[in-house]
Amino acid sequence: MQFIDEAEITVAAGDGGDGIVAWRREKYVPKGGPAGGDGGHGASIYLAATPELSTLVEFRFRRKFTAQSGRPGGASNKSGRSSEDVAIPVPVGTIAFRIRADGSEDFVADLREPGARVLVAKGGRGGLGNQHFATSVRQAPRFAERGEPGERFTLRLELRLLADCGIVGVPNAGKSTLLSVVSAARPKIADYPFTTLEPQLGVVRVSDEESFVIVDVPGLVEGAHSGIGLGDQFLKHVERTRVLLHLLDGAKPLEEILVEKETIEAELAAWNPQLRAKPTLLVLNKLDLPQARESFEMLRQSFLEIRGISAATGEGVRDLMLAAARAIAAAPQPETVSAPARIELLAPSAFCVERATDGAFVVSGERVERLAAMTNFDSDEALARFERSLGKMGVERRLRELGAREGDTVRIGPYEFTYS
Repeated sequence: MQFIDEAEITVAAGDGGDGIVAWRREKYVPKGGPAGGDGGHGASIYLAATPELSTLVEFRFRRKFTAQSGRPGGASNKSGRSSEDVAIPVPVGTIAFRIRADGSEDFVADLREPGARVLVAKGGRGGLGNQHFATSVRQAPRFAERGEPGERFTLRLELRLLADCGIVGVPNAGKSTLLSVVSAARPKIADYPFTTLEPQLGVVRVSDEESFVIVDVPGLVEGAHSGIGLGDQFLKHVERTRVLLHLLDGAKPLEEILVEKETIEAELAAWNPQLRAKPTLLVLNKLDLPQARESFEMLRQSFLEIRGISAATGEGVRDLMLAAARAIAAAPQPETVSAPARIELLAPSAFCVERATDGAFVVSGERVERLAAMTNFDSDEALARFERSLGKMGVERRLRELGAREGDTVRIGPYEFTYS
């Protein structure tokens, strides 16, 4: 299966069903009064973290998800049927962002726990039937609410693999070989750069009771954080790891090893400065080569904590995995992505009135646009209720302040009115 760690999808929740205008038609009950039922609620759309998935490849073939709308109300005060919510399965570790019209993004959720479920598009409320609008003065209301439109959004999904330990290093340092030795993973191994084209996960079993997940990140080169090589595609996967294992290529001259060590450290810091504080095990690979052993002895004089291994022969690998397990146990859990923008995004927005280039007054805002969408403008009574609601919200006063005059055009969403 191809590894895909980003996808863009559109979600459209179901609209609410319309409330209806109906009257009691019972024998021996003259002037029975309003009995229009409410519409059913539209289905909402959720994202659900599913352990069985490991990639976002499914979203290459299906990008639009639409939920069913609620059914209209019925006579005799019968409510319409509400539609069942839709759950879209995504891999554990998926982060969702909501894309605004201007291209900016708002964080929605971090689904890092199996079974996590988050609402991404809310279904519309069913419209109220005319039974709800009867008063002592208006005993026979001849209008009802339309169903509320469901939310519609474009989402960007980003998968960040959940691993305890991340192996980083330059191409051909032996990362894939080490992964294949310590786990059941079988990454591609060859003697040319960039044999690993996507992150590879493996489970390291330290004992019958203890194990951890390790990820091999494709080789990093200078400038990886800005798009050179493959690093910028996969550096985000090391952000969730608790410990880094920095693998050095012992087959190279000592001067080159030191330069590459500094390059990798600089790339990690440039991608995310917090990676500098992550516990890191420095390891020189390929001790089966005489040149590597000489370099190892020299490096130990400058880096007391450096470890030497040979992934090819297994020398030092067991001790390295035990050290990694101890470091993981002592390291703090990686922080979950916070969501300050979500509160602002989902809070009902106050209305705004602007003058368009053609002279029309454009009224925008979540509440006022929803009110317009749920109003049946074919009914004079419903229109009068709509105008009273605008007055209570302060829209009419704001229009007068901006100089609206008799006959001016006022737009609210897709609806256009003549100001009077």
